[in-house]
Amino acid sequence: MRVLVIGGSGVVGRPTASALHQRGHQVAVFSRGGTAGPAGTEAFRGDLTTGAGLDQALAGVDCVVDCANVATMSRATAVRYFTDTTTLLGQRAAAAGVKHHVVLSIVGIDKVPYPYYAGKLAQEEAVRGGPVPYTIMRATQFHEFAGQMMGRLSVGRFAFVPQMATQPIAAGEAGAALAEVVDDGPSGRVPDIAGPRVERLPDLARLLARKRGPGRTVVPLWVPGKAGRAMRGSGQLPGPGAVLRGPTFAEWLEDQ
Repeated sequence: MRVLVIGGSGVVGRPTASALHQRGHQVAVFSRGGTAGPAGTEAFRGDLTTGAGLDQALAGVDCVVDCANVATMSRATAVRYFTDTTTLLGQRAAAAGVKHHVVLSIVGIDKVPYPYYAGKLAQEEAVRGGPVPYTIMRATQFHEFAGQMMGRLSVGRFAFVPQMATQPIAAGEAGAALAEVVDDGPSGRVPDIAGPRVERLPDLARLLARKRGPGRTVVPLWVPGKAGRAMRGSGQLPGPGAVLRGPTFAEWLEDQ
């Protein structure tokens, strides 16, 4: 099977492409920079917002896996991006004869009133209404998320990390799970995936800071309002029926 991974050079797109290649698929990755994916994969450069380069990348593809992302704190921007790109991808994929459209989504987007999550909900709606049979898989935050937050919200030696309950999963495990749903074929909404343990995000950031060495102090950040309450509670934790996949954050960190 030929599979195209959108955002295939990113945090989860890259291990997804690698897992697909290991399972014997012919894999191509599509990114704005045209960055090469894992060994054995083909790279295409293009822009998902305009469709530039997309038709060439979709030629001969049986399944497309969307791991694309957008950096924004604006609800309107997130909704517009995910609606427009998912609709465009579905239309171009259908015209190319693609038979399966896989979308990676996020656990809790229907429980936490966070602007970015509104965009992911819009993406799910767009793929459900699109022309290509689909699979939606929601995942919890990745183990890499703690480091990303430390990088985004830092002032001097202080890293401000939101107070959040999470059950993080390794991006590599999420990639392996996406490769499995590709083989399963269109399945609609499949069980959520998560890591094996509930953690507090500032605790993970402190473990990471100690791993990296002295010089960084983690400061828990109180997020106000309904979104903050949901984050501190169970809003982003997997519900019954979720598939749990190791390693734990501590086990993962030892290998970094």
